[in-house]
Amino acid sequence: MTTTDAALTRDRLVEAATEAFAEAGVFNASLVEITRRAGQRNRGAVHYHFGSREGLLVAVLEQHADFLAEREGELLALARTTPEGDLGSVLEAIVRPAVELAETGPSGRRYLVIVGQLVEEYDRLEPQVSAALEATGGAAVYTLLEQRMPRLDDALRNERLALITSFILRSVADRARAVERVHPGRAQLPTEQFVTNLVAMAAGMVTAPSIDA
Repeated sequence: MTTTDAALTRDRLVEAATEAFAEAGVFNASLVEITRRAGQRNRGAVHYHFGSREGLLVAVLEQHADFLAEREGELLALARTTPEGDLGSVLEAIVRPAVELAETGPSGRRYLVIVGQLVEEYDRLEPQVSAALEATGGAAVYTLLEQRMPRLDDALRNERLALITSFILRSVADRARAVERVHPGRAQLPTEQFVTNLVAMAAGMVTAPSIDA
């Protein structure tokens, strides 16, 4: 296999894995099915090119990591210039890059679904996958968000952050999926309205009264 052929095979496997992980889940998708979708006859193709399921998952995450990290960084810099009580600008640094990525097409939408799954399962991720997930950005954004959130105990704060992240990513992915449908369902908001509304709804989740109140 030439270097060019190997690179093409890797690309096809990553594309097939992105589709399968989004559909079936990163822990449930069959590597054999991924290999088949990539047009490979060798059932060991994933292990040959990536070493393991985790190695393949890292390659999937690397696809759009630079874009997300860069856009989040730009918006985070703006958020840091706003008053300490401003949640909207911080949440926009999470929402807007996700919306922009989803609007690039199916690969971006599926990527967000995968990231959402991994955030929910963060505690069971292998170190190499955790590192790849963190490379997509977000850590600094969440640090600022935690600083501006109302005071909550650790368990409740962590629960809210996980739910907010899942809500944002799935809302963005669902909107992108709806736009792609041949027979659309309910009308979708224009992009800017969608971003503004999603930021406002996420802010409402952040500031909801404590369950102990």
